Amino acid sequence: MTNAMTEERVKPAACETMAEVRYGIDRLDEQIVALIGERFRYMDAAARIKPHRDTVRVEWRKAQVIENARSHARAASVPDEVIGDIYERLVEGSIAYEFDRFDELRG
Repeated sequence: MTNAMTEERVKPAACETMAEVRYGIDRLDEQIVALIGERFRYMDAAARIKPHRDTVRVEWRKAQVIENARSHARAASVPDEVIGDIYERLVEGSIAYEFDRFDELRG
């Protein structure tokens, strides 16, 4: 049985086959999606906690979140432009989701 067929993923520097690479990516994607799901649970909490609909979108906070992500990317030697683009979409999607949840809770 190859390493790609076991539960443990092979670290990128130790990969010797594309199967190991793909398996590692697939396992990381599972974790990333789970973390994004947890992030959206915080949007549920924000929608529940915020007193007014006009407090859902906070531009200074959006900019701060994106810059924080870019800073983490630079520290991890990951292209910060790519992370900035991903976070722009993630934050906009989170805001839209929070608006929906806010409206549902107060419907």
